[in-house]
Amino acid sequence: MENVIEANNLTKSFGAFTAVNAISFHVKKGEIFGFLGANGAGKTTAMKMLIGISTPSSGAATVAGFDVFTEAESIKRNIGYMSQKFALYDDLTVKENITFFGGIYGLTRAAIKEKTQVLIDELNLENVANQHVGSLPLGWKQKISFSVALLHNPKIVFLDEPTGGVDPITRRQFWEMIYKAAHQGTTIFVTTHYMDEAEYCDRVSIMVNGKIEALDTPKNLKRTYEVDSMNDVFLKLARG
Repeated sequence: MENVIEANNLTKSFGAFTAVNAISFHVKKGEIFGFLGANGAGKTTAMKMLIGISTPSSGAATVAGFDVFTEAESIKRNIGYMSQKFALYDDLTVKENITFFGGIYGLTRAAIKEKTQVLIDELNLENVANQHVGSLPLGWKQKISFSVALLHNPKIVFLDEPTGGVDPITRRQFWEMIYKAAHQGTTIFVTTHYMDEAEYCDRVSIMVNGKIEALDTPKNLKRTYEVDSMNDVFLKLARG
């Protein structure tokens, strides 16, 4: 299968401190790739390099076929991104948010109109489509934000802690949306601190102190470390 993300000894230093230390990995088209690590492990810094908003100190990487050093703007046009700190505008309605971001992504008015109706139908938002996003429950906001990140049919969607703070039912619904997008060929690169969610990923990498200490399928990682859950794998690695 085609690799849509490739990193080779990717490194980011801030003065004498190395936040990301020579990480190497690849992600295949349509894969759900979990990028795990404790706070301060370097996963957010690594993601910022991959989405084109932070230049690496050394190493090499391509995202959607574009070089992170020289083609950052092309990367941004070919990916979707959902930040941990909820990306939509609270003072705009659901429809206005979709229209705004559709314009940012360069969609035509006709395409925006069509995609708006599809999104509203799929998420059953007809009754709230003209309400301000700020009035909606967090779970709805997160699902809308993910759908908006897919508006322009990106090759890859980067999700930074997408289910933080939502209830278990909404988390399950959100992962059903992730599976659907992956089944349609979109690659999902997701960070999460919920270890049960790591079980839903095709493959998982675990960062400790700026380095990738483990990378494999959840099943193989549990077998390798002779434990029953991904939480136990994470704890073993974190303890060294």
